[in-house]
Amino acid sequence: MIDSERGAALVDRLRPETFVADDRAIEGLPVRLVIALVVGVASLSVMMSMISGLSGLSVTELDARPSPEVVTPGDQSIEVAVVGPEGDRIADATVVVKGGSAELDGVQTATTGPNGTATISVAPQLRPNQDEGTLVIDIKPPAGSGFADERGNTKVLVVRG
Repeated sequence: MIDSERGAALVDRLRPETFVADDRAIEGLPVRLVIALVVGVASLSVMMSMISGLSGLSVTELDARPSPEVVTPGDQSIEVAVVGPEGDRIADATVVVKGGSAELDGVQTATTGPNGTATISVAPQLRPNQDEGTLVIDIKPPAGSGFADERGNTKVLVVRG
């Protein structure tokens, strides 16, 4: 326990008037704040220049445009155009077609030619009592290119005729 004399001394030191008369303040704090601010701004500047330099490393999303988009069960040929965001066709991309809600015997692949299209032969089947299904198209971009296929592509609809 604090005796009454020590308690009175503590109360005297905590009075607002004693803080006003104290000219010691916190001498090192403003200098430390200035140094931290300068280092922070310099670090932010370096990080921003690094981020702006990454624009050359960005990737461009590819899309698949199948023709026809609607087929019937049985042997079919589907021509798939691989296009960039502006509609330009991409050569040397691998097109992968696999069963979605429609059945496909295995996975079918083809590589796009100089015109950016690939023709794939498929034989989709629908299950009993199933009137429609889909085939899924994925694209593997050309090696070493700045392309990617991360979003879903147009699916081919298989309908019972």
